Amino acid sequence: MKSAYELAMERLGKNSPSVQLSDDQKKQLADLESQCKARVAERELFLKGELVKAVDAGDDEAVAQLEKQLVSERKSIRATFDEKKEAVRQKKS
Repeated sequence: MKSAYELAMERLGKNSPSVQLSDDQKKQLADLESQCKARVAERELFLKGELVKAVDAGDDEAVAQLEKQLVSERKSIRATFDEKKEAVRQKKS
């Protein structure tokens, strides 16, 4: 007798079969993930430096704006790289 988890996984496999990636695609995906992390870290370093300056100056409005900008830029960078990674996944090897 199969567990509910096993049954759910079977149904999932029927609805959307797993995609086999080539070694080249895996390498490209890993490279894109690395680039994404680097870009996010770069922006975080810059904006956190600006955030420290705003906190030291006591500018609460600038602090809030910079925090929003940091969240927004993280999402934007992640979305850009997710699109690139999806394009790699869709390419036929």
